[in-house]
Amino acid sequence: MRDSSVLKKLLAAFSLITATLLVAEDANLTQEQNFSRVDSNSAAVLFDDQQMSSEEQQRSTNSLEDYLSELKRKQFGYEYEKTDQESSKLRDAWIRPLILQYSINRSNPNSEYDAGESQNQSAAIVMDQPIFQSGGIIYGVKFANASREFANYSIDQQKRIMIKQTIDLLMQVKQSDLTIAKQRLQISNSTINLEQKREQYLNGQLDSGFLNNAIIELNVVKQALFDLETRNAQLISQFKKLSDLDPKTAKIPFLALVDEKRFLEENIDIKLAESESEKNRFQKNVTLVKYLPSVNLQASYNWQKQDSYFVFNPSQPALPSSSETNYYRYGITASMPLDINSYNDYEASKVEYLKSKVVIDDKKRELQLLHEQVMDNLINYDKKIALAEENRVLYETLLKDTIDLFKAGYKTQYDVDILSNSMGIEEINKKIYEIDKQLELLTLYEKMTAPAQEER
Repeated sequence: MRDSSVLKKLLAAFSLITATLLVAEDANLTQEQNFSRVDSNSAAVLFDDQQMSSEEQQRSTNSLEDYLSELKRKQFGYEYEKTDQESSKLRDAWIRPLILQYSINRSNPNSEYDAGESQNQSAAIVMDQPIFQSGGIIYGVKFANASREFANYSIDQQKRIMIKQTIDLLMQVKQSDLTIAKQRLQISNSTINLEQKREQYLNGQLDSGFLNNAIIELNVVKQALFDLETRNAQLISQFKKLSDLDPKTAKIPFLALVDEKRFLEENIDIKLAESESEKNRFQKNVTLVKYLPSVNLQASYNWQKQDSYFVFNPSQPALPSSSETNYYRYGITASMPLDINSYNDYEASKVEYLKSKVVIDDKKRELQLLHEQVMDNLINYDKKIALAEENRVLYETLLKDTIDLFKAGYKTQYDVDILSNSMGIEEINKKIYEIDKQLELLTLYEKMTAPAQEER
């Protein structure tokens, strides 16, 4: 008896010490993460109000989720609602249900004595509720909350991917419209070139080979226009699958440049990895405490009724008998599993947690490289824009001189039109490159948390 008392004291002391260590570890890790993580409420505003017109500023106050169709937005809304319900279920999983029991049995063991059926009925309300699990209850609740955050970030990530895909398609439609306009200018130049070659051929200044090449060139640029129009129709079709907006009238958002620090601080991928690490931390604790002592409160209220027949003498008829009882039962049980795999189970969950911390650092490194790549691409597009502007200025100067020569009778209308079209082509090239820059920034935007006006 004395040994049993000593054992109980040792188990209680072990449980108390373990729970204290877990709480201390939880407090230390939480403090460390508070220094390393940024407040999730901080907004990643990707619009630059200083560079936008009043109309565009008004447009930016609307959520970019508006680019998604109403049906797509509803689907994501149901995903968030489902996550909330599942997380609430996980949070309250430690609360066990009350069990309602009822049974009825009939038998006729004394049928040869003309006895009636015997009937037994019973009903009960049974409770078996944990009231102490060495910290397992509180860690189970924390694990459920961490799982909710992880699931919500997962949905946020999928939603941002779809928003990015939608806006990407819209930008491609705008680029396609510009490319078609540029191609028509090139067709106009090829047509003028063919007319010039035809006149020179008829005047005996060129042989038929040059004329034939001009015809082929015109056919090539016309066929390219048909391909561009086909591609444009495909892009519009893909965009309409994701959005209710008209791609011809919808405006593309202006995305401002984002520095590396802000890109990493407000990054969905990093927040997702951090929330997964937090979830694994609590999972590690939950795994440990399930092998520690636990105490359950057990109680039940029972009801029984029995209707039967007794045979005291075969020559006498059977006598009916009825009895009914009500009683309750309550008590406390203490248990502690002794599992040979408990150490391996805990170590496996601990390794998973340590791995998730490494994933955070690896994700940061990966995103830093992505930001550097985007910045390099933006520099190259700026060079292309600068080159296009140089060409435009050159064509503009030549056009002014050519117009003067045309008025003096030294140049033809063909020369004026070719230079005018060429200048228009370079102007369109600049706009196409500007959209290319926005597409690059959209790659960063996809990885960032929603601005304040886009929060759920």
